[in-house]
Amino acid sequence: MIREAAAVILLRESGPTYEVFLLRRRKGASFMASAFVFPGGGADEGEDARTAAARELFEEAGVLLAKEVDEGADTLETPTQAQLRKRILGGANAAKVLEAAGLAWSTDVLVPWAHWITPSVEAKRFSARFFVTVLPAGQDPSYDDIETVEQVWVRPADAIARAGELNLPPPQVRTFWELSSLPTIADVMAAAAKRAEEPHPIMPRLGDGALLLPWDPEYTNAAGDASPLTYQPAWAIGPSRFIKEDGAWRHVFASTTTASS
Repeated sequence: MIREAAAVILLRESGPTYEVFLLRRRKGASFMASAFVFPGGGADEGEDARTAAARELFEEAGVLLAKEVDEGADTLETPTQAQLRKRILGGANAAKVLEAAGLAWSTDVLVPWAHWITPSVEAKRFSARFFVTVLPAGQDPSYDDIETVEQVWVRPADAIARAGELNLPPPQVRTFWELSSLPTIADVMAAAAKRAEEPHPIMPRLGDGALLLPWDPEYTNAAGDASPLTYQPAWAIGPSRFIKEDGAWRHVFASTTTASS
C-alpha cells in the first residue's frame, strides 16, 4: 500500500544566498530512521497534499502557515502558536484547532517542487509531494522531540558535502543537487513555478547495484514498480542514479561510479 504524504523544503535568507531546514528523525522511527529530512509526513484521511504539508510543518517544526479568517473566534483569549501546536501534537484535529482560533492553513505559499514515490523494494511506501516555501517573518523552527530530535539549517552545497554525516536519503540528495545551481531564493521560487507546469512522479527502481531514476538509460530494464517518463520534463536532467559509498548516498551519472559535483 502506498500512502499519500507531503514534505516542505523550507528556505531562509543567509547573506547573499539561503539555507534549507532539515530535521533528524528519531533513531527508532519506522521510516528513514536517524536521517535528516525535510519536515513532512503522511496525509490524514481526506487531507490534500498542501494541507498535509502545512500541518506537518507545524507539527514537526513549529512553523505556522496560517491566515486569519474569523476575528470572532470562540476563544476569549487568542491562543499562542505554541499552545496551538501543543493541542495538535496532543491529538486534537488540526483543522478544528485552527478554526477555533479564527485561523486557516495558508497553503497558497507552498509551491510544488517534486513528487517522489518510494521504490517497491521498500516495505513502507509513500507518494510524497514536495513543496518549497520561505520561512515566515518572525518565526523560528523547533523540532518536536517526538518524531524529530535535532535540526539544522544548511546551504545546498554544504548539504551535499555532508550527505554522509547528515544521513541524507536520495530525495534530499537530489533536491540539494537541484538547489545548488540556484543561488537565491528568488531563483528557487522561479524554478519551482516552472517545475509545477511539468509534473511527473519520480519512482526509483533497483538496477546495476543502484537506485535508478526515470531518465536513467537502464531504468526500463531495472527491477520493481516503474513510472517511466511519458515526456521529458526540463528538470529531468543530470545524474540519474544513486549509489551508496561509505554509508552515504551519492548522486551519480550512469556512466560513472563517482559522485557528481
